[in-house]
Order: sequence, then structure tokens, then C-alpha cells
Amino acid sequence: MLLACVVALSGCTARESDALNHLDAAEFQKAVETAAGKLHVPGALVLLRTPQGTFTAAVGTTQLGVDSPPTPDTHFRIASNTKTMTAALTVLLAQDGALRLDDPISDYVPNVPNGSSITLSDLLKMRSGLYCYTNDPGLSKQLDARPAKAWTPQEVLAIAFAHPPDARPDSEYEYCNTNYALLGLAAERAGRRPLARQFESRLFEPLDLRNTSLPAADDTALPEPYSHGYMYGKTLYAMVDEDYPAEMSAAAESGKLKPIDYTHQNSSYATAAGGAISTANDLATWMRALVTGGVFDPDYQRQWRDSLQPEDPDQPDWQQYGYGISYQRYSPDASMYYHGGEMPGFNSFMGHDADNDVTLVIWTNLTLSPDGQTTANALLPTVLDQVYAGLDLTH
Repeated sequence: MLLACVVALSGCTARESDALNHLDAAEFQKAVETAAGKLHVPGALVLLRTPQGTFTAAVGTTQLGVDSPPTPDTHFRIASNTKTMTAALTVLLAQDGALRLDDPISDYVPNVPNGSSITLSDLLKMRSGLYCYTNDPGLSKQLDARPAKAWTPQEVLAIAFAHPPDARPDSEYEYCNTNYALLGLAAERAGRRPLARQFESRLFEPLDLRNTSLPAADDTALPEPYSHGYMYGKTLYAMVDEDYPAEMSAAAESGKLKPIDYTHQNSSYATAAGGAISTANDLATWMRALVTGGVFDPDYQRQWRDSLQPEDPDQPDWQQYGYGISYQRYSPDASMYYHGGEMPGFNSFMGHDADNDVTLVIWTNLTLSPDGQTTANALLPTVLDQVYAGLDLTH
């Protein structure tokens, strides 16, 4: 693999916490490089901002066969990290009085199953009980057959509504893109402008996120510089969590099977649920602002933070999900608000630890490793062990 490492150290911006290791740039690069090599990713980028400074570990290339190391300003498809933005816009519209979070989705979108009983808050927290359209194998087949096709929210919702709901509204957590497709339509109706324009004026411009965008439905390009995105096999493996066949895994592991370039598959099937493009630098700025009060007023910041509920009620202290945000405590002194993103070609993670002033972004340009791991998530334990004292998540 081609290797690149860029480390910029600045003066401490906050008191260094005893929860944090003293980071060594070379060791950090080596740890990321070793973990990424085991996953067979063409390229990976880890951006870390701490009170000690900013560290960047870059591995590999943004395009197979080309010497093009990733950087913090390389554009990539952020997939479901877009949900943090759709949720933030919805909360801002509530802050403005343009909608209420306890409004039923039927006030904004007609013909939703159980629509009068599903609130915007339920959708934000993944508790609508609706069928997830990306679980339908027919969608994956269409994406492979017509990768450039432009999708409307109404088309993907029709796929969802053709299936009966999976559960009663607000009865259980189930991560589901249908929720955010509906929230995008509700935000457009309440905000009276297209979603992309509202993202630009309400989120991107105020925070100077110049390299972040929500492309038009017929736009399959990425701004320069950008990373290509790869995956072994068909779209179904990313969308429905279907395991690779054993022979495919073995061929990919040995190098006999090359990954498919999914860079320009049209992401409009995801739009409000996962269609945005960004960079590691922009996502780090976004996550810190979102968690520390740079997006909402104090009252709605509290509501955003207090929206968290356990994903599994039998494990209340484990993973939680709220208004487009996840939360997990890794140790008594380490926790993060975070989100992840996965789609054919890319996998990513972004998080912020407000107690220790740590911001982390990881992205890779291979969705699943040959052994079926989501690659950015698989890198996370290695990175957290480097950052935090006393953790041992890689064993």
C-alpha cells in the first residue's frame, strides 16, 4: 500500500485530560496503517483533533492503480452521516416554530401507514416501526441494473409502504432509512424550500462547511479532489447485510477478486437519509459544533441531547440513539456522540467527546472487508485505544 502521514501539532486548546494518552504521531500512523492493511482497504483517512493538536493518518490511495493518498480535504460520500444534518434541520425548524416535534408525519406526507400515530420525534429516533426500503432486495437489484438512475423520495417510500410495518409506532428502535426519507419531505414542506438549499443556508454556510453538499438527484459526480469508492460484489451486500459467499471472501482475501468501483452510483435513493458529500475536515467541524452548542439555541440543544434512548432496553447503558445521533460510553472517562455511514463504495465514522474535547473522523473507500467487516467501524477500536488511556478494545 502507498502510505502518507500528515501531522500538524498546535498549541493545546484545553487542559489535557488524564483519560487521554499522550499521542505519538508515528505510532498513531503505524497503528492505523497496520489495522487498515488487515482490512485490505484501498485507502483510509483518520482525522483526530485533541487538546494535544491535530493528527492525520492516511493510508493507501483514493483510486486503485494511482498514487493518490487521501487527505483531510478529500471528498467522499458520507452516507448515513447525512442523518445528523437532516435531524439538525428538523430541530432548527422546530426552534423556528415552523413545525413541532410531536406533529404526526401525516400532517406533512399523505398515505403513510400509521401516519397519524407516528410523530416527527419517532422518525428522528428510529421508532416509527415502518419497513425500511433499503431492506428490499428489489431496490439493490435496480441500483445494480441502473446505477445512474435518479430516485425521488416518493419512489423509495413506495417501496417501503408496499410492505407492512415491522412494529407499532414508538414501540421499539429499528434503524431505518424510511424514517429520514419522510423527515426530508417534512422539512421541505415546513421550510418551504428544497432540502439542499436549507442545508446550505441553515447548516453549511453558518459553519463555513465549504466542502459539504447535498447533490441534485441527477448528479452522480463528486467535487475534486475526491476518492473513488469500492466494494466486492453486488449492492445487496451493503444494503441488506447479506454475508459474502465463502468463495468470494477467499478470492478477495487472496487478491484474485478485485473490488468494483461504485463511485458514481447515484446516491439519490438515500438523499435525506444518506446522500451528502463532505470531507474529514468539514465533518470534524460539524460534529464538534453539533455536540457543543454551535447549531441550536440552549433549549433545543438540551432537547437534542435529552432525546437519546437505549437502542436495546435490556442494555440501557450501551448504545443509545436520539435525534439523528448515537451515543456510547466506552469507559468511565470516555464517551462519544457519534454517527456512522455506509453505502456501496464508502464507510465512515464521526464522533465528538465533549468531556475530553476529542473529535474523530474515520473514512475508508471500501465498504466491507473480505471477511465482511464494515471497514471504518473496524478501524475504530484501534483508534480509540490510541486516544484513550486504559482502553483495550482490540482484544
